[in-house]
Amino acid sequence: MFSVLGAGVAGLCTATALAERGARVEVIDPDPDPTGASYYAGGMLAPFCEGEAAPEVVVTTGQSAREWWAARVPGVVVAGTLVVAPPRDQAELDRFARATRGHSWVDPGSLEPDLAGRFARALHFADEAHLDPRAACKALIARLTDMGAELFFGTGAHPRGQIVDCRGLAALDLLPELRAVRGEMLMLHTDEVTLARPVRLLHPRFPCYIVPRGQGRFMVGATMVESDDAGPITARATMELLSAAYALHPAFAEAKIIETGAGLRPSLPDNVPSVQFRADRIFVNGLYRHGFLMAPALAEEVAQTVFQEKAHAS
Repeated sequence: MFSVLGAGVAGLCTATALAERGARVEVIDPDPDPTGASYYAGGMLAPFCEGEAAPEVVVTTGQSAREWWAARVPGVVVAGTLVVAPPRDQAELDRFARATRGHSWVDPGSLEPDLAGRFARALHFADEAHLDPRAACKALIARLTDMGAELFFGTGAHPRGQIVDCRGLAALDLLPELRAVRGEMLMLHTDEVTLARPVRLLHPRFPCYIVPRGQGRFMVGATMVESDDAGPITARATMELLSAAYALHPAFAEAKIIETGAGLRPSLPDNVPSVQFRADRIFVNGLYRHGFLMAPALAEEVAQTVFQEKAHAS
C-alpha cells in the first residue's frame, strides 16, 4: 500500500504511475477541493522554451511529458509554442533563440492569422504541446478511481502505507529548504481573438504567455515573485499581464476578465524538481514552474525505483 499525500499534479502523477503497476494506492489531501499551484498552472509542455532559463536536466527530462500526458488524459494539443517580441525588443527574441533549441524561424501570421502584420518574425517550437491543467487533473482522478485507488479529500484520513509525500509547500515541516515562488494569472474571454497554441511574448521587464483554453478563453500568466504571500493577485501584476495581452493583440483590451488567481509554487534552492528517498518516506517536491512538465518523469522515477525497474523513457 502506498499513501500519496497531496492531490496536486505531483501527487496525482505519482499515484497514477504506482497504480498502473498494480500497487494499492490511496491519495490523501486535507483540502476538499484542492486548488493549489496546479490549479493556476499554464499547462504548457514546453521543455525547449524552458531551456531559456532552466538547466539542461529540465529540457531533457521534460521531453517525455507530452507522450505521458497524451497516453492518459484527453485534450493534449500538439501545436507547438510561438515566441514573439515587439519591434523594440527584437534583441530579446534573438537572445531567446540563442539560449534554446528545437525551434525554427517563422512568419507568425502563417501559424496564427490573427497575429499577421503585428510581428515580423517568430520562433516556433513545433514539438511542444499544452493542456488544460484542471481538466487533466480531473482525468487523472477518474483514471485512478477506475484502477481501484482510494481518494480522500478533506476527510482527515490517516496514511496506511508507505508514504509518498507530494504536499508541496505543506512539506516545509520536513523539507525546510523549500521556498515559495508566487505565480499570478488572469483568465480572459473574447471572441475577437483566435489562437491555436500558446504564445510567449518577450519583454525585458514582464515576459508573459497566453494559452488558449477554448471557447474564447485565454489564460495569461508568467509572473515569478519570490514571496510566500498566498493572497489575491496584485494590481501591479494585473496591469502588467493586461498590458502584455494588449501588446499581443489590441482586441484583448475589450476582453472580459472572468477569473484571477495566485498560487505558490514549491521550489528548491536550485529550482530543479526532485525525488528524495528517505528512511520513512519518499518526497516528490520542488516542482517550481515545471509542474506539468516534470511531474510525469518524477512519478516514473518513484515507480521504477520502488519496483526495481530499469530506468527508461516513459
